[in-house]
Amino acid sequence: MADESPAEVEQVRDALRAAGHPDTIKTFDQSTHTAAEAAAAIGCSPRQIAKSIVFRIGDTPVLVIASGPNRISLPRISKELGQGVSRADPDFVREKTGFAPGGVPPIAHATAPVTLLDEDLLAFDTIWAAAGSPAHVFQTTAAELMRLSAARSATVKD
Repeated sequence: MADESPAEVEQVRDALRAAGHPDTIKTFDQSTHTAAEAAAAIGCSPRQIAKSIVFRIGDTPVLVIASGPNRISLPRISKELGQGVSRADPDFVREKTGFAPGGVPPIAHATAPVTLLDEDLLAFDTIWAAAGSPAHVFQTTAAELMRLSAARSATVKD
């Protein structure tokens, strides 16, 4: 229920509703922290999990929404963005997104990031993304996720 959800989950719920997306947030008793855990809890392929990984270009957050098993290539995303991208530490992630690593959603960030969506996610009718905590996810489509996050599709994996 909404009143039992952490404030971060309510923030994602509010962002979904404000954007005209249905509230598809699901709560799980087990962790959905990793793509494998989320896929097991949901009953889908790990490839349908849209994991949100935060990088940085100086003080600017860069969000890469990648298919669960894909390993993100820093040289590839740096080339895609035309500048060097580096890994973000947990403090930067929390400051720029408002969420702790492991529950970072692809939307509702404190600071709007530059966002890339893994083109591999476009192959699925349904994908699942973190909803603000390691026990909450929401269901969507790649097209909707691109709209919600202002992402552009890219090849992001090694």
